[in-house]
Amino acid sequence: MYGKRLPIVDAAGRAVSTGPAVEPQAKAATFEYLTTRKDELVGWARKFSLFPYPFVTACCAMEFMAVSSSNYDTDRFGAALPRFSPRQADLLMVVGTVTQKQAPILLKVYEQMCEPKWVMAFGVCASTGGFYQNYASLPGIDRIIPVDIYVPGCPPRPEMVIDGIMRLQEKIANGRHPIINEQF
Repeated sequence: MYGKRLPIVDAAGRAVSTGPAVEPQAKAATFEYLTTRKDELVGWARKFSLFPYPFVTACCAMEFMAVSSSNYDTDRFGAALPRFSPRQADLLMVVGTVTQKQAPILLKVYEQMCEPKWVMAFGVCASTGGFYQNYASLPGIDRIIPVDIYVPGCPPRPEMVIDGIMRLQEKIANGRHPIINEQF
């Protein structure tokens, strides 16, 4: 089917030469090109359909609310609807300080999320423990879960959070999407 061309017919209805058939190597190259294009399509769709799960624990919550308001409009980035169930979210936004007692809860939330999933450390407390240098606070959430994007600041400005979302979108769009294989 792939190696045959339809006959070209002239105005009188006579068949004109059909030309050479498509080589099997060209077929494989075409499939690779289509696979790459499908991969880009899936990346584009995932890039603009982020469903954040806010794990909000501290004062950075006010900045998270400011980012979610209409002034900054995260809907244009496809990240407007926060999900409060980890099974419906693909972006875990850890906002604020995480204590040692909260660490197992955070790990459980992360493990309940479906693949693909991404993590954003929102603020200096989630990134490094912040100015809390004591036994109760976790010195960075990367000790228990992998982090994709770090948003600096105490608290981070909404522009920094939007920049972090845009960098995460670039990472998602340029990444590999294992849903695509040779059979698809």
